[in-house]
Amino acid sequence: MAEHTDNHIVIDAPMEVVWRMTNDIESWTELFSEYSEATILERSGDSILFRLALHPDENGKVWSWVSLRTPDPLTRTVRSHRVETGPFKYMSLFWEYTETDQGVRMRWVQDFEMRPEAPVDDAAMRDRLNRNTLVQLQLIKDKVEAAARAAA
Repeated sequence: MAEHTDNHIVIDAPMEVVWRMTNDIESWTELFSEYSEATILERSGDSILFRLALHPDENGKVWSWVSLRTPDPLTRTVRSHRVETGPFKYMSLFWEYTETDQGVRMRWVQDFEMRPEAPVDDAAMRDRLNRNTLVQLQLIKDKVEAAARAAA
């Protein structure tokens, strides 16, 4: 059964700083705590094909995948999906950036379905993603706000 997560955070920094830092895939190993690798494989127009790898899990396994990401600076949205789906039947992501009085609201939406042989089911992955996405969003907020303060 398909699952959906929808999380957001408000980052007290200028839109250009938030947009640039969160769309700089090559620096994601410093922006996110979960990635050990973020490698651009190909650029085509506005789309970026890239590989991400996680740090080894408790069993020493390194999970990795290839995604295609297309940022749209005019609408301040990003659409992405996994090309190598691994344990997922599919995984689609949507990021939306909205200016507010408190800063930039960064919204992170994930739609997915797990394969029957995956190590966890849809609901367990939804819960895992909801927990981890909040951790990652807080890290992003802290790092982007610190960079914006340093640049000011």
